[in-house]
Parts: sequence; structure tokens; C-alpha cells
Amino acid sequence: MARQIGKNSISSLSAVTMTSTQPQKLKGRMFSVQAALPKFPVAPLKQTLDKYLQTLRPLVSDQEFEQAKKLCEDFKNGVGPELQAKLIERAGKHTNWLSDWWRNIAYLDVREPCVINSNPGVLFPRGNFNDLEGQLNYASRLIAGLLDYKVMIDEQTLPVEHLGKSPLCMMQYYQVLSACRIPRVNKDEWVCFPPDRPNPPRHITVVYNNNFFEVPVYGSDNKPLNTSQLKGQLEHVVKQGSKQGPPLGLFTLEYRNNWANAYQNMCKDETNRRSLESIQRSIVVLCLDQPNPSSTDLRTGSGQQMLHGAGSGGHSGNRWFDKTIQFVVGQDGSCGLNYEHTTAEGPPIVQLMDHCLDYINKGSDWPAADQVTTPKMLQFNLSSDVENSLNLAKENADKLVSDLDLKVFTFEDFGKDFPKSQKVSPDSFIQNAIQLAYYRHHKRPVGTYESGSIRMFQLGRTETIRSCSSESVAFTRAMLDPAVSDGRKAELLRRAIDSHKQYTNDAISGKGIDRHFLGLALTAQEHNIELPKLFKNRNFIFSKTWRISTSQVPAKSESVMFFGPVVPDGYGFCYNPQEKCILFGVSSFKSNDKTLPAAEMSELVANSLRDMKKVLSSSVKSSL
Repeated sequence: MARQIGKNSISSLSAVTMTSTQPQKLKGRMFSVQAALPKFPVAPLKQTLDKYLQTLRPLVSDQEFEQAKKLCEDFKNGVGPELQAKLIERAGKHTNWLSDWWRNIAYLDVREPCVINSNPGVLFPRGNFNDLEGQLNYASRLIAGLLDYKVMIDEQTLPVEHLGKSPLCMMQYYQVLSACRIPRVNKDEWVCFPPDRPNPPRHITVVYNNNFFEVPVYGSDNKPLNTSQLKGQLEHVVKQGSKQGPPLGLFTLEYRNNWANAYQNMCKDETNRRSLESIQRSIVVLCLDQPNPSSTDLRTGSGQQMLHGAGSGGHSGNRWFDKTIQFVVGQDGSCGLNYEHTTAEGPPIVQLMDHCLDYINKGSDWPAADQVTTPKMLQFNLSSDVENSLNLAKENADKLVSDLDLKVFTFEDFGKDFPKSQKVSPDSFIQNAIQLAYYRHHKRPVGTYESGSIRMFQLGRTETIRSCSSESVAFTRAMLDPAVSDGRKAELLRRAIDSHKQYTNDAISGKGIDRHFLGLALTAQEHNIELPKLFKNRNFIFSKTWRISTSQVPAKSESVMFFGPVVPDGYGFCYNPQEKCILFGVSSFKSNDKTLPAAEMSELVANSLRDMKKVLSSSVKSSL
């Protein structure tokens, strides 16, 4: 998802922080091409400025565009080359000049709550059970699938992912298990407990009735527990956790400085400190939920459980949103996950998820491990100050959750099969449907973010695909004009799709503009150089205010990801194109009077997809 840009370590636990979190030895096929991957380039300055003007053109008036051209020229002939040279110098000293900066500015520096604003939720296909026994059976197979996958990460035997023919950086896979965010005042800390360092984690955290448990998932022989042993561990948890505990998970929905202050107070107590460290160094968190309230929209209601837990009256206290991965298994069959974004983007999470879901359905078990250690409930001593902070966290969490409007739905008219039959990119087709849906109601184009992976470079994260273009605006305007023929509309749609596809290819190959601009701005800040006028310009800021924030997250399963808007008057769109359908998660804020409810925007997207199919189909027929 988009991030609107605007400490003490745990020394006793073999934690590794920030850039040092890489394998001590690159071995096996997982990292077989890692050293050969190119470094993330610093794009030519003129190329970035020219492309910026190209993306700005559909958003501003002629007069504003002329002003922007002058600002770009002044920057190119002024401080721009100096900043460019310093950024190139930085690139020569780092494996990836962006990765450390990005982790800080996009995640750890941010003081807003992680939940909704950063952490995505994922809804799995509904589990075929509706009782405690089925819940524990499902959860034990889910964790067995996770451990099966973890063996491949630990032994570095995962196959290298490719985008087309290009191999991708696999470092996020190495970090995605056993990582955690820790609240600190002004800037959070991120820790990881890698498998090839001393004393690697051998337990998961299970949360049940707001009680937190340290649950060993390896035997004394360092072999993972099998499914029946894991179920036995979960049965111990249920027996010990029958009474409701304090909703400490609500802290992880808090504003980060509030949570950091409460965390400092909690850590004054040695028992609390050890319990918190146990959660931080666990492999993942597993949340076992009670049945959800009945709902007329079961998928959206379940999606809310994955995204935020539905507040203090729901299951938000039965969560730990600072953990990189937390699985959620409800007793009513609602299943999914939530992930803290600092460690990784969606694709590594989805690959792990698909493996686990596949294992649940057809994975084979392995021999029992030796000498299983019984789970233990983590103890917390809450002072009056901490209890007051928890009351504030409850109040803030409920405000946060109640303002988010979410719609999870499946568009069933067609899937990626139709755009493929028209020889166009399914992603570009869907992106233009979102443009059309927004324009139909708001009657104007706006800055649009789509996440593009730059993992073909070492330690690559994301680049912005600016989906709004002159071509997409020409298409959306034509679709609203009854005087324009279907043939002409189809022609403009194909141009818009081609434009988006070209920008996508440029962005993922190091020719995007937003990370380059960020690097230049941070270089100015680092060297005490005044921020250039270009970067302070109203239209420059408008062009990167993402009122439409989107991400395509394809999965083998019919799962769907979702997240909150990144600006108050914006929308979040996430989608998983399947062959015969498209799964969507759409969000907006209820408190904003400029945006539509998520369900109404979802209907606009569905209608736009149908209309686009109609114009392409009719143009093909007319040409026959």
C-alpha cells in the first residue's frame, strides 16, 4: 500500500536491527543469484523531471503546468545537479541507497497508528468449521504449514522468485518470520531474530481471550512439532486461557508515542519486560478468536476482523499488530492475517500464505518431535499508569475502527480471462476501471498510487506507479460523453492501458520518479541544504497526494488484501485477479464528507469494469 510521506535494542536476545539483518552466509538456491542482482540505480535527473511533468499534465491547468516547467528548469539549472551528485555518491556506498531511508520514513518515523494506516489485512477463504474443535484443527494445520515453509527459509532452499525472466531479491523472505516492531518515542525500533544467528526463536505467540501464551513449536531435538502435537499445544492454551485477560493488544492500535510511553512504563517491571520480549522474538502471532457477531455482509465483517479486530467490543484486544505476521483463526470459520509493513511487501506474505493454505488442504504430516515443552501463559503486572494508558488506548482504538468503512467483495462477471482475451494487461485494465469509477463521481483526476515492486534490485522495496495519466483522463472523459462512439472509447481505453503498462515497466526497472525525488529531498535534509522550491510547490505536493491508493496482490487462493486510505479524503483499493473473478477490498473514511461509502465506490468499480468490457467487446465485433 502507499505511505503518504510527509532507541534501545534487545541486546540479550540475539536480535539484529536495521541493515545488518542479512544472512551470515548466502547459500543454497534461495540466494543463488543475490550477489549478481543489480543495485538500485539513481535515475538521470532530466529523465525524472521530464516524467514528472508528464504525470502532472492531466492534473493541473495550462498556467499551472507552465509554472511547473519553470520550476523544473530552475531545479535542473540550480541545486538539482548538486543533490544528484551527492545521491549518486551515497549509492556507491550502500547496497541499496534507498532501503534504510525508506524503512525509517515510510514506517518507523510515523507516529500515526500502524493499524489501518499501514498494516494490511488479508481475508482467507472461509474455513469449513464452526466450533472449537474445527478451529483448533485448522489452526494446527495452519501452523504446521508455516513451519514447513520456515524449514525452506532456514535452509535457504526456497526457489528464487522471478518477474518474467528477471530474478528477484529474496531478502524479505529471510526477515519475514521472527521480526517485530517496538514502540519508541519519536521513532520506533525494528528487530529481527534470524534463523542463522545464536538462539533462534522456537516458539509462537498464541492469543486467546486476550491472554498471551508462549507456545513452543519445536521439540528438544530442534524438529518442528507435527500437526497432532501442535493441536495438543493449542488445547493447553484453551484450558489455561478460559478467563478473559486484559485487552493489552489495544496498545498496538495506539498512536505510536502514546504506546511508546506506556511501553516504557510496562518495562519498568521485569515480568512485563520478559513477557513483551517473548512476543517480540516469537516466530508469528496466532490469534484464536471467539465467534463473530452475525452480519448481513459476512465477508466484509470478517475482513474487519483481519484489518483491525473490530474494536474493544470485538477482538482488537486479542491482537498484537506490531508483529510482522499474525494469523487470525475465528471459531466461526473467519480466517486470515494481518501484517506489519516494515519488514516486507505483500508478495512474500502471499507466497507464505498460499503455501500454508495449500498445506491445510493437502499437506502430509511428519514424525513427532521429541520432548514437547508445555505452553505457558505470559504474565503482566499493570500499574495504575499503565491501566490509564490502556483506557486511553481503548478510546482511541474505537475511534479509529469506527471511522473506517470497508467493503470486501468478489466481482464475478469475469476475471483476468477477459482482458487477456483482448491482449491487454489485466492489471492495467483494472487500474483504468478504478480511474473511471473515481472520475464518475468526483469529476476530476487525482494523484494515484499503485505499488510496483523493485525487487529485481538488491534489497529493493517498492516504487510508485502513477496510474493517472493524460491517456487515462482522455478515456474516462470519453466514457462519460454519450456523443463518443464505442469504437473511439475502446481506442482510448487501449491507449490508457498501454500508457499504464509502459509506466509500470519503467517503475519496476528503476525508472520511476517518486523514490528518486524522495532521495533528493532527503539528501538536501542530510546536508543542511534548503528544500528546493520545486518540492514545496503546491502542485508538486498535489501530484503525490494519493487520494487513490491501490495495490494488486495476486494469490493462488481466493484470498484478498485490504488497507485504509492514506489521506482523509481518499480511498484504498486492493485486488486479487483470478481467472474467472476479481476479489476486491475497498475502503474510505466515514468522517469525510467528500468520499463515498466503500460499498458505493465498489459498485462504481464493478459498473466500470462491465462498461469497459462492453466497449472492448463491441469494438471487436464491429471490426469483424
